Amino acid sequence: MTEVSEILMSVLSTIRVPRPGDRVHKDECAFSFSSPDSEGGLYVCMNSFLGYGSKYVDRHHVKTGQRAYLHITRSRKTQEDDNNSGSDDPPKKKPTRLAIGIEGGFDVEQEHYEEEVKVVLFPDRQEVTSEDLASMADVVKERVSLSMAGLLAADSVSHTLQVQQWDGEVRQESKHAPELKQLDNGLKIPPSGWRCEVCDLQENLWMNLTDGKILCGRRYFDGSGGNNHALLHFQQTGYPLTVKLGTITPDGADVYSYDEDDMVLDSKLPEHLAHFGIDMMTMEKTERTMTELEIAVNQRVGEWEVIQESGTTLRPLWGPGLTGMKNLGNSCYLNSVMQVLFTIPDFQTKYVSNIDKIFDKAPADPTQDFKTQVAKLGYGLLSGEYSKPAPDPGDDPNASNEPRGDQVGIAPRMFKALVGRGHPEFSTSRQQDAQEFLLHFINMVERNCRSGMNPSEAFRFLVEEKIICQQSQMAKYTQRVDYIVQLPVPMDQATNMEELHEAERRREEAESSGAPPPSAPRAQIPFAACMAALSEPETLTDFWSSAVQAKTTATKITRFASFPDHLVIQIKKFTFGLDWVPKKLDVSIDVPDTLDLSALRAMGQQPGEELLPEVAPPPLMTPDVEVKAPVLDDSTVSQLCEMGFPLEACRKAVYYTGNTGIDAAMNWVMGHMDDPDFSAPLVLPGSSTGPGTTPTESVPEEHLATIVSMGFSRDQATRALRATNNVLERAVDWIFSHLDDMESMDVSEGGRSEGGSEASREPPPGPRVRDGPGKYELFAFISHMGTSTMCGHYVCHIKKDQQWVIFNDQKVCASEKPPKDLGYLYFYRRVVE
Repeated sequence: MTEVSEILMSVLSTIRVPRPGDRVHKDECAFSFSSPDSEGGLYVCMNSFLGYGSKYVDRHHVKTGQRAYLHITRSRKTQEDDNNSGSDDPPKKKPTRLAIGIEGGFDVEQEHYEEEVKVVLFPDRQEVTSEDLASMADVVKERVSLSMAGLLAADSVSHTLQVQQWDGEVRQESKHAPELKQLDNGLKIPPSGWRCEVCDLQENLWMNLTDGKILCGRRYFDGSGGNNHALLHFQQTGYPLTVKLGTITPDGADVYSYDEDDMVLDSKLPEHLAHFGIDMMTMEKTERTMTELEIAVNQRVGEWEVIQESGTTLRPLWGPGLTGMKNLGNSCYLNSVMQVLFTIPDFQTKYVSNIDKIFDKAPADPTQDFKTQVAKLGYGLLSGEYSKPAPDPGDDPNASNEPRGDQVGIAPRMFKALVGRGHPEFSTSRQQDAQEFLLHFINMVERNCRSGMNPSEAFRFLVEEKIICQQSQMAKYTQRVDYIVQLPVPMDQATNMEELHEAERRREEAESSGAPPPSAPRAQIPFAACMAALSEPETLTDFWSSAVQAKTTATKITRFASFPDHLVIQIKKFTFGLDWVPKKLDVSIDVPDTLDLSALRAMGQQPGEELLPEVAPPPLMTPDVEVKAPVLDDSTVSQLCEMGFPLEACRKAVYYTGNTGIDAAMNWVMGHMDDPDFSAPLVLPGSSTGPGTTPTESVPEEHLATIVSMGFSRDQATRALRATNNVLERAVDWIFSHLDDMESMDVSEGGRSEGGSEASREPPPGPRVRDGPGKYELFAFISHMGTSTMCGHYVCHIKKDQQWVIFNDQKVCASEKPPKDLGYLYFYRRVVE
């Protein structure tokens, strides 16, 4: 023990005591999904507080020289251990509200564990327990004991994310509640027997807290609910607050503010109810709350059972590429997208095949490194190391040994925290749109692939837009980059239109009689009709034609200028009703297993076809004729800059398209990216600035330092900031979108090439796209259940070795009836003949 004590004394300066604000990773390895529960436990560096599994702790020791680690191993208590512990703990409570980490919500700490903790000294892995410390020098004992205690007491980063309070029922106090004016009309409301005063409906009734009117609530997307009479009353009177009759109890009630368009709290609810003779303390609940109703509506939709293949005994699958992912609280959208992406060879090669190289080059804190965390996730999904049956939580020796389908799986906490950091939606625990997350992740991949292969190129394709001036019959061609095909849903093309009309007639009859609405059939839409709607010409009624020097009508035809290796198709199911309430189209589309888009390939300029002249429209002048400079639409300039284009190019785009909007300006940008003066300053009328003038405004030093810290040179950072008007976020986007151009030029402090010759200056590169035949086969699809993208659940189906597999968070099973007609995102891969 003397030797161990001497070692501890020699490394005492490297052992830190956690302070408030320190990030402690004691639940998950930075390079894998190992935890204290895993075989070998978790080693927490007592200097950086980063956790490492037994497979990676030696790597960290060799790289950093750190020797002292806190080794944490955790084993789950058996039911017998819990029964014999003498604990007087109360039994576990069933969750009573839609929440995590708060009273009544889901308890994330219900499991009971036994933990063993000791200090391990590398490289010989000498172990030191708390008892061993008692016989060591006071200075060693005090520092090491404080560090151990601090690490054990600190909330780990992953634990903080896991138990972050989230409440699906949280409501804010209404701004109208404190000073709500109530009419003295002598109205007294009976305790039961309510009816809508307009249509006699007896359910989903709301009482207006200003005048006591009892009216029915909104009509739901499926025709159920009310007839909107409470909403119409608000629109006529402006009386904002209503209470749902039947939900009033001594503890509260459902209160809705039409003005604030949300469920709210009313701190004066007892007083407001008493005004109409309602004693809150004597009322009992007879109606479902809005939260209960939303869950019921979601589950009533037939797609829940169909998409999850409920009612069928599904065979669990295990092994490489068949790893489940834990739901971290509405993270099923992320789980589904990442399962599909790591089926694609480009992502496997970029992140999993090169995992050792990525880990070797990882920064001091790999938990904040994009490539490291993506590689960690990819390896976790593909290796099969975590594709094991989950332990039976009952520990019942008489229970069946049949596998339940749930896996140990992986919990992508570090990954979710990293990709969502700073994003207003993906950093939360709310449900999100899988398509929006897919584009967000592709954008992050683009930013972080400065060199080498870029796996997002598998999705990238060029779209050609041909605009034909109807007056001159001249044409204009532009190209843009895209990653997803958004397929419209032409509801008027449903093959069961008669059935839908009959259902609507029955619904109207039920509505007029006050009867419950009948169930609505699902619209059957041919996939061919969706493709026809995508490819049909679009009429532009306000197109500025350079041929006739005036606004006129034009026709726009959109085609594929290239076909990607992997094609993503989004079914545009989500839309808004006439009342601007989000809704989801309940449709079934016969999506094919194979797809041939060859007929949609762009043909370019045709023989004998004349192009519209490159003539700018007359600049829009201010009313003051003395002002010589035209007025540019700042909002359009800003939108273009946010896409990563240089400020001066954006200003020229708006100027030369005559302030006619973002679409025209974007077309100008895409058509002039190869111009040698693309980024040169715009010379406005009356301006004394010459085309070769270098901007003289100062560049913020703190912005320079931020970009330089990302690995770019000071000259590159200066150029990026000057090109984006010193806006840091735009500069970062700009620099990533101009990497090839910047790396090929030696940029001086003044922002111009020191070479100076035209021959040495290359034009900005165009987007790299792959191209090939437009024939594809379906290999995956992501489905959504629920009424909107902000609620519900996602699962994905992936074809593996000619077998469809359903990935439903931690459940991975062979699919019996893949519901290909109900998908939201479809993934195709090119068929090479």
